[in-house]
Amino acid sequence: MNGFRQKVIPAVRHLKDLEAAFRTEYEFVVLMNVHVAMARSIVSQAAVHGKKILLHADLIDGLKSDEYAAEFLAQEVKPAGIISTRNNVLLTAKKKGLLTIQRFFLLDSLALENSYVQIGKTKPDYVELLPGIMPVIIKQFAEATSVPVIAGGLIRTEEDIRLALGAGAVAVTTSRKPLWNAAAE
Repeated sequence: MNGFRQKVIPAVRHLKDLEAAFRTEYEFVVLMNVHVAMARSIVSQAAVHGKKILLHADLIDGLKSDEYAAEFLAQEVKPAGIISTRNNVLLTAKKKGLLTIQRFFLLDSLALENSYVQIGKTKPDYVELLPGIMPVIIKQFAEATSVPVIAGGLIRTEEDIRLALGAGAVAVTTSRKPLWNAAAE
């Protein structure tokens, strides 16, 4: 299942970069590091620009990342999807009909093995593997699971994008603005 028609998903870390993300041709944009009081208006503003926000629930200032936060985000902020490392957040978001992306930091073999266990519990729509510059691991993960892989973290060049996509990632996330239009289809 690959609902993304885009290979690069702009990741906005600073609000000053929001307009640049809105000017891309892409449908989806990741929003990180936002204050809870601003989230709803940004999601609305994105819709005006024809964009759908994937909100990183673990990085919202003023909101604890738990199932109550996920419920609040689904009912009040209404993003297209939620990104989180937390099972309870993803399970609640899924129940509320949001797209779910489980983020994994693959630091070692134990973290990789644990990620397989976690996706069995949460059944996310996608997983985001970090760092995204590990084509061998992306390929292994994509072959071992039926969950589409998004590569993120340390994506610095167009070659990084090509390698991640070639290894089986359906898309990459990057906060590097010069890459936002690098793989435009």
